[in-house]
Amino acid sequence: KLFLCVPPPSAHNGGVYTWEEVQSHSSRNDQWLVIDRKVYNITQWAKRHPGGFRVISHYAGEDATEAFTAFHPDLTFVRKFLKPLLIGELAATEPSQDRNKNAAIIRDFHSLRAQAESEGLFRARPLFFCLHLGHIVLLEALAWLMIWLWGTNWILTSLCAVMLATAQSQAGWLQHDFGHLSVFKKSRWNHLLHKFIIGHLKGASANWWNHRHFQHHAKPNIFRKDPDVNMLSVFVVGTTQPVEYGIKKIKHMPYNHQHQYFFLVGPPLLIPVFFHIQIMHTMISRHDWVDLVWSMSYYLRYFSCYIPLYGLFGSLALISFVRFLESHWFVWVTQMNHLPMDIDHEKHQDWLTMQLQATCNIEQSFFNDWFSGHLNFQIEHHLFPTMPRHNYHLVAPQVRALCEKHGIPYQMKTLRQGLVDIVKSLKNSGDLWLDAYLHK
Repeated sequence: KLFLCVPPPSAHNGGVYTWEEVQSHSSRNDQWLVIDRKVYNITQWAKRHPGGFRVISHYAGEDATEAFTAFHPDLTFVRKFLKPLLIGELAATEPSQDRNKNAAIIRDFHSLRAQAESEGLFRARPLFFCLHLGHIVLLEALAWLMIWLWGTNWILTSLCAVMLATAQSQAGWLQHDFGHLSVFKKSRWNHLLHKFIIGHLKGASANWWNHRHFQHHAKPNIFRKDPDVNMLSVFVVGTTQPVEYGIKKIKHMPYNHQHQYFFLVGPPLLIPVFFHIQIMHTMISRHDWVDLVWSMSYYLRYFSCYIPLYGLFGSLALISFVRFLESHWFVWVTQMNHLPMDIDHEKHQDWLTMQLQATCNIEQSFFNDWFSGHLNFQIEHHLFPTMPRHNYHLVAPQVRALCEKHGIPYQMKTLRQGLVDIVKSLKNSGDLWLDAYLHK
């Protein structure tokens, strides 16, 4: 049915173009991009792109070869949908990469990916994910059984909340695996399990997650392209935005104190308030009834289990506290890899350089792997988003060697340092804002 969404072949099919011509087609209603030197008109297709309109539009006027390869596990299948969009190719005199991207880095990274594929690092171990799902279901079952057998006193209720929050956090990491199509060879099986885990086990929306998260991967830490750095003027981040806000005398919040009010606004409220409202609004406004049914199945199951034990008000209080705990876990883990890194406007860099400037790793240990869903290997995950997470540690030495060869910093921190750097980066950004606000 996807072919029905593809516009007819352009009359310019077979044309020869320069990078300057390609780059001139980067507006909302006129979008071209390049993949393997082939030029495609994605203007109409972008609106129906399964990964969302914005993620593909972020590469309008650019070479999208590396992003295309990174996001699609079955390139042969996806190229079928590209054929009707083909309008020509780059002129023979044009380089394969656009702007000032480093051809040597692109070539070496392509070789590294080919080597990883030949070593089987993109093949998942089903038992790993089955065990992960099993320990989530076990935690939820034990939490309910404990209350059912021994009562609803404060100690058992607190322990139940911790167990449910742990299950929710771990389910968050597991849905992330299926969302990135890194478990099954067939995309439709990944999509189905993704909807089950994020919908039935977490009460959220797969489509909302896809459209938001893939933008983050496509352009990490880039303003107006990565939704994760859209702080809605509650925080200023990086080194560029604080100065811009300060010069313009923008003061929606006392940003010089953001490292302090972060503890009151960020970790406690992101999932229970902001994400919850955004998810429900997205599903209803887009008429995404399939995801809404999956989401409601979670709440139906939860209230069926806990209303007989706590009543309606008690069940609402319990799930709110669980979301509160889960939100802290999620915010600290996801921000320690990105918030202290470079956050800026679009620089049009090659894939390796862009991802390494926006991400850092946390040291490997059994606890760190489990606690972060292997996102302590954030660098490898961003470079190879479809790679099963249990293989990140195998490709990491090769990635580090490639970074050393080209002089690209590969940052590795302790878990404690990663968490501390979140607060430090917020304070540094707040100080930059205050200086610009007062003196520029």
